Amino acid sequence: MTETTHATTDQRATGVESHTCRVCGRAFPESRLLVLHRGVRHPSVLTGEEKEAYREAYREEEREIRSFRIRAFGVLVLLYFGYLFMYIWFAG
Repeated sequence: MTETTHATTDQRATGVESHTCRVCGRAFPESRLLVLHRGVRHPSVLTGEEKEAYREAYREEEREIRSFRIRAFGVLVLLYFGYLFMYIWFAG
């Protein structure tokens, strides 16, 4: 995959690298975010290797979002029943 990595003076001082889109010039802190951006915003200019990298990054992002949703739902269920039991305990 071809991507451009630029580091400005401020970024070198803080140790943060920027991954810049070669089409629109937008900078991203992680290469994974650049891959997702290019797959969504510039799919017509991607090579076969870049398309495969986008698909893999998309699948990984999908897994992370699904995992977050399940954990968030679990926390909400625990909070709901926790408050319900506290109400029963203190009101009863």
